Amino acid sequence: MKNMTWETKKIGDIAEIHRGASPRPIQNFLSEKGMPWVKIADATADTSRFISSTKECIKEAGVSRSVVVKPGTLIVSNSATPGLPKIMQITACVHDGWLVFSNYKGVLRDFLYYKFIDIRKILTNQANGSVFQNLKTDIVKNFEITLPSTDIQEKIVSFLQSIDAKLENITQINHNLEEQAKAIFKSWFVDFEPFKNENLVDSAFGMVPICFKVCKNGDLPIFVTDYVANGSFATLKANVTLYQESNYAYFIRNTDLKSGTFEVFVDKHSYNFLSKTKLFGGEVIISNVGDVGSVFLCPALEKPMTLGNNIIMLKSENIALQNYLYIWFKWFYGQNLIQGIKSGSAQPKFNKTDFKALSVLLPPSEKLHDFYEVIGPMFQEMEAGNKESKRLAQLRDTLLPKLMSGEIDVSEVEI
Repeated sequence: MKNMTWETKKIGDIAEIHRGASPRPIQNFLSEKGMPWVKIADATADTSRFISSTKECIKEAGVSRSVVVKPGTLIVSNSATPGLPKIMQITACVHDGWLVFSNYKGVLRDFLYYKFIDIRKILTNQANGSVFQNLKTDIVKNFEITLPSTDIQEKIVSFLQSIDAKLENITQINHNLEEQAKAIFKSWFVDFEPFKNENLVDSAFGMVPICFKVCKNGDLPIFVTDYVANGSFATLKANVTLYQESNYAYFIRNTDLKSGTFEVFVDKHSYNFLSKTKLFGGEVIISNVGDVGSVFLCPALEKPMTLGNNIIMLKSENIALQNYLYIWFKWFYGQNLIQGIKSGSAQPKFNKTDFKALSVLLPPSEKLHDFYEVIGPMFQEMEAGNKESKRLAQLRDTLLPKLMSGEIDVSEVEI
């Protein structure tokens, strides 16, 4: 593969580009049912190439005022989180924060998808906007990229897709494992199937076996902390130097936990400045601002970790209790347990004091141990999957720019 044989083309010359549209005021058109409505949050929710579902819909009356995209359509964000490509798996409407691509000439849709990943940083450096970056359509149309023949494009795409397929398969396996753990949790600690012979008593959670205890989060043998006082990512950028190259410590934000990618690093000075408590992996982390109540297990990463603000962290020396609490809050987040303590209309949030006052149903210690004996291997398998995902993602991210520039031949690399 020789770069000299590649042609330089403007993106606007190899594909038609249209901007999405929004019915306004959008609040009048949002609905629980109707046409799926693609928001940037749907694209940043995970690392998949595809958008297969949306959190919101719009009414039929709003469809004609927007832009409908069909399955297989390539879309690229042009605001808030600009330059992010996704491929649609559903029919949906997109607002004016999206660019829609069609009618390709000499370029494969999937090659262009990976090309956007490759050039994203360069594109976003050209975006404007002090609060939200906005990537103008003309910037994308006039941006020049190099293209090999479609035969070579197919080989590059096939290789990169093979890695992404493995990543998506691991994600699905981990999702299924977690759903199994949640199903066992429901059977044991919601339906109380192993406790059918126990007497029941009334509690804050209805009738429960007499051997269970209702405790406050603040009374559990766990360490509860938040990081609001430690400084945000904005504070980090404003007051200390961010060393992307040093890779000393991970700076973990809600968006990183949600997507499963950890790309922001700080140097040792910055880490000491921000971190009151070192994280080693396995901690239960709950978002307390914005996406209130989202629950994560901190991954076991190979470098030190510190958290940004807007996060509550739970840590216990009792691994069985820690895993129980992870699923407990996962389950009752869906049951709106945490919604009762949030406040704020513009930006919902809750504080550590109110969180500590929440009640939790605690099973007897022997059953907690038995539960962990069942679900522990599931979590170990998920952690192994996470490590393999990280290896594959690093391989893809290392090879992608070299493949997309023609620096290396796809036939010379192995997964």
